[in-house]
Amino acid sequence: MAFPPGFLDELRARVPLGSLVGRRVKLIRRGRELGGLCPFHHEKTPSFYVVEDKGFFHCFGCGAHGDAIGYLMRAENLDFIEAIERLAAEAGLAVPQQTPQDRERAQRQKTLLEALAAAAKFYEARLWSPAGTRAREYLMARGLDEETIRRFGLGWASDDRQALRRALSGEFPEALLIEGGLLRRPEGGGEPYDYFRGRVLFPIGDRAGRVIAFGGRTMGDDQPKYLNSPDTPLFEKGRVLYAWAAARTNLARSETGEAPAVIVVEGYMDVIALHRAGFGTAVAPLGTALTEAHLQELWRLSPEPVLCLDGDMAGQRAMLRALHRALPLLQPGRSLRFAVLPAGEDPDSLVRSGGSPAFAEILAAARPLSEVLWHSEFAARPIDTPERRADFERRLMGDAALIADRAVQSEYRRFFRERLFTLGRPAGGRPTGGRAQWPKGRPASPQRAARAAIPGILSAGEMPPPPPRSPARLRREILLRMLLQHPFLAGEASEEIAALDFPEPELDRLRREILQVEVVNPGLDASGLRQHLERCGFGSTLDGLLSPSFDHAGFLAREGDEDAVRQGWLHVLRMIREEVRSERATAAEALARDPSDATWDRFVALHGRQTEEDVATAEFLSGGASEQDP
Repeated sequence: MAFPPGFLDELRARVPLGSLVGRRVKLIRRGRELGGLCPFHHEKTPSFYVVEDKGFFHCFGCGAHGDAIGYLMRAENLDFIEAIERLAAEAGLAVPQQTPQDRERAQRQKTLLEALAAAAKFYEARLWSPAGTRAREYLMARGLDEETIRRFGLGWASDDRQALRRALSGEFPEALLIEGGLLRRPEGGGEPYDYFRGRVLFPIGDRAGRVIAFGGRTMGDDQPKYLNSPDTPLFEKGRVLYAWAAARTNLARSETGEAPAVIVVEGYMDVIALHRAGFGTAVAPLGTALTEAHLQELWRLSPEPVLCLDGDMAGQRAMLRALHRALPLLQPGRSLRFAVLPAGEDPDSLVRSGGSPAFAEILAAARPLSEVLWHSEFAARPIDTPERRADFERRLMGDAALIADRAVQSEYRRFFRERLFTLGRPAGGRPTGGRAQWPKGRPASPQRAARAAIPGILSAGEMPPPPPRSPARLRREILLRMLLQHPFLAGEASEEIAALDFPEPELDRLRREILQVEVVNPGLDASGLRQHLERCGFGSTLDGLLSPSFDHAGFLAREGDEDAVRQGWLHVLRMIREEVRSERATAAEALARDPSDATWDRFVALHGRQTEEDVATAEFLSGGASEQDP
């Protein structure tokens, strides 16, 4: 008996395997798995394991393996239908009764699957034929090797409008090939022709990995660049994720104590590049925004998938759409995390340029949904008046009200209230802007405390002296001050900013937050940006960077002259890059390895040049540099 698609998956999902096996076997949690004595053979040392999040059991002693249905069949000596009926009664599901129409539909789906499998073999053979040379060269130019191309079953459709039709029409009826999205009939009538032509093809699989559709990409600039199969009885693109079955297999093979998160990216090439780089849990929607059905598919694999979309504005808007779509569906232990790629990068380009470590760093910095939601609402509008703060709170509580699960909704309300309570309060509970140092053992007077609560109110004599700064740090501080005073620079130069190395933790955190604000809420003015950063705990850092005594360079104080600001920005950026590219570090290492006259002379010569650079820097900071790059 064939059951409708999805029924058996729903049955397995509703009956936890651990609780089912635990009725007969004493199970003990060991990391991700549950272990115990095998119920199917006699043993003294436990070798039987249940992997709940993957839905299977396995005994390393006798080899028994299966899912909840297979377990009941073995343990209760039931046949397949009896085990289905037993589990369905426990899960509260009605066992579908097949009608003649159901049997006919199931047979048609089987035949459709066979036709699609035959098409996949045809397209793959064409790719590796002499005629497919250009397509192979295109894929290899994109960084794929032969093993990866074969592993994902990639293929190629030539420009011949009848190639697939000729190959399959003798084995399958044309009406079936049209129903499966392999052929297309002209609207005005006429002979059917191949749906895919002149494209590299990516087979799209169902949960079992069977081919149910294709995605095609042109090898040039022809439009549309991407083309998916039309919706068919087997395929609905709003419900399918590319490489879902491969991700599930890789999760099951994971040998780490904690299962890796599922990674959601935008396209086929991103998925394949990540799998090749060792991130085998990557999946992608098929040219659509994430739907509720997609989210449910993701949560079947992982409790907290990581959305890692492109770093451009469109990708970030897609993230926020996914966030709001997920809100009503959140449950205890089930959420999303969000990783932000550098502007101008996608996972494919990032892995090719920086390797696996570069992408692993992006994943490690992924933020929980609650944080992203807070920041997106915070950056949406100013909150500098009581009325605007009230509106901010109303919006947050409105977001929390969308969560259907009462326990999760309550936790979100608690999280927002705690953040609202601490809004504007720096670490340690001191008043905002409190940079004054009270004498030990002597309480501050109310007047002095009031003055300290307002940045800039203290006199110069009351301010602690700033620590000495190296020329290199000073350049980085100038760069940050320019971003604070002229936020448009963050949008124009986000890639350059992201590529800089800031060894000072407090400055690096500020740099990262400015980039994040540009992604979530581009176009903030200087006042809005500073307000956001102060609420995020950067108050004391901002006080130092924006202090009037810091205004050494003339262009820092200019208003309205964006060209002059850009010239100053390029000048400082070039100085920092020269610092990074300097040979001084190499010379110092050479001197440490071989303290000879030659290495010493080289070291002294380079440090002599550093003195000249520092003189130029001092002239620039004092306002003596021209507005044009030399």
